[in-house]
Amino acid sequence: MKLCRVKGTVVATAHHAALDGKKLLVVQPLDERGMETGESYLAVDTVQAGRGDTVLVMTEGTGARQILQQGAIVPIRSLIVGIVDEVAVQK
Repeated sequence: MKLCRVKGTVVATAHHAALDGKKLLVVQPLDERGMETGESYLAVDTVQAGRGDTVLVMTEGTGARQILQQGAIVPIRSLIVGIVDEVAVQK
């Protein structure tokens, strides 16, 4: 799981059938202090996240298939599975 911030949405007129009815969002990975780190990437939204939300992103294909209840191989690697209310780091 990765902690990310939603940067925006993606609209595609041509896409794989497995993405029908699913919202694609651009997410930016965050470190434990909430600072941006690494490259942004696309993730499929399952929790109705929006721009600026801090989210949990699963980046593992088998888990994505299980959550989406699709037995076949689907071209989805990153899946938003939760909206984060608060992050507390112990010192």
